[in-house]
Amino acid sequence: MKKDTQLTKSYCGYVAIVGKPNVGKSTLLNHLLRQKISITSRKPQTTRHRILGVNSDGRYQCIFIDTPGVHATQKKTLNRIMNEAAVSAINDVDAVIFLVEKLNFKKADHQVLELLKVIKKPVLLVINKVDLIKVKSALLPHIKELSEFFDFSEVIPVSALGGHNLDYLEKVVKKHLPEGPFLFPEDQFTDRSLRFFASELIREKITRQLGDELPYDVTVEIEKFVEQEELIDIHGLILVDKKGQKKIIIGKNGDRLKSIGSSARQDMEKAFESKVMLRLWVKVKNGWADDDRALQSLGYMD
Repeated sequence: MKKDTQLTKSYCGYVAIVGKPNVGKSTLLNHLLRQKISITSRKPQTTRHRILGVNSDGRYQCIFIDTPGVHATQKKTLNRIMNEAAVSAINDVDAVIFLVEKLNFKKADHQVLELLKVIKKPVLLVINKVDLIKVKSALLPHIKELSEFFDFSEVIPVSALGGHNLDYLEKVVKKHLPEGPFLFPEDQFTDRSLRFFASELIREKITRQLGDELPYDVTVEIEKFVEQEELIDIHGLILVDKKGQKKIIIGKNGDRLKSIGSSARQDMEKAFESKVMLRLWVKVKNGWADDDRALQSLGYMD
């Protein structure tokens, strides 16, 4: 009896999620994976690393790449590295999700579009946060206008946070995956380590609690990550650029640092499915965001 090869075919490919800062790329990735692997906040450029998110569904494995927001200013080495991470992600993928928001299409969006014009890959224009558009009748004319800028494979309105139309987006993405074997085990959802996620969760809490008070010159280094039978012992070092920033993070009587640690620990215990003992320290390291050696040791440079 002849075997039905259609039933045994599998499809696997890479899809980059690109866009200007703060359009919801990380939120979209988390909802597509139904797992939180990319930190979020209202502050632009929260995502600094290129993160892989793996979604295995039946015969399809889609490897999403969450990229830092593409921005015009490159005042520091960190900014340049973030831009390079976003740009390099689109060169070796099978399709690109170009994420924009609502009825906005500003200069920063045009800058991202210029990068996409030179690649020969399908580009899906995904309009996020459509649930926040007050005049719904304005959406169709906006889509028509954007379609004149570029030959998009498809234009898809969604709400990443609300989950609106994400099922359809997933169906469209699958159409662009090439035939081939899975590159990751079906139960693996990212290429990043628990140690990496620990540092990111701490940074997320700092950004969310102190986003208006601190600039971008804050990062987290995990100095100790020891998995025991019923406990994970984690030591996190928060690096800032100035003494005043250290005082802000510690807070009065250490209250702010305790709040950051408590919130991060709760998320870690949920994500790691284990009890966590978390200890945090704050250290001043002037100019770390513009120091190649420091950025290398902190994992920003591959």
